Amino acid sequence: MKQSLFVVFMFVLGCIIGNVCQLHWQLHELSMIILYVLMFQVGISVGCSDNLKAILRNFRPKMLLLPLSSISGTLLFSGIISLALSHWTVFDCMAVGSGMGYYSLSSILITQLKLPTLGQQMAAELGTIALLSNICREMIALTCAPLWRKYFGPYAAVTAAGVTSVDVCLPAISRVCGKEMIPISLFHGMMIDMSVPILVPFLCELCTTTSYPLAE
Repeated sequence: MKQSLFVVFMFVLGCIIGNVCQLHWQLHELSMIILYVLMFQVGISVGCSDNLKAILRNFRPKMLLLPLSSISGTLLFSGIISLALSHWTVFDCMAVGSGMGYYSLSSILITQLKLPTLGQQMAAELGTIALLSNICREMIALTCAPLWRKYFGPYAAVTAAGVTSVDVCLPAISRVCGKEMIPISLFHGMMIDMSVPILVPFLCELCTTTSYPLAE
């Protein structure tokens, strides 16, 4: 929770400094460097995980149902939400949702991938939406874990956490749902972690030919 609030604080601070000082940095090149570092970090964290190695040794095909359900439900809900947002296409909203709680990576990916079609202002706006919505997902998953467990069962607490079921939300899931959910939560988070760098670019590419009335 503190980490998420700190991210929001740094974002607001950056907005204030940028507005007051009118800095003109080469933000595109800087954000691309950050993106490359993040992708490298994702690969290292997945490849070096002892939990992943142990889970792969005991892998069963039915274990994929939970992350697949989590992804499908998130994309479906994002698509439904897009019906109320004339400013963005259904694929834009699904790209935001496909961040699955991975706010640092998804926001940068979306900003860079949408830059050629939307322009700097709208691409940054969509990236900001991705940042804040995925932070909100993490915070809701943490604070509402007991409610998900009570009304929808232990698996709901795992799917609500998205990618954070492997780290930030794992203690809450373990406390609320029991230690037997730890291996499932780890596997779910790792699969979601690997899906984000695939889903976000794919969904961003789907709407490259879509017109944006407000951007004209």
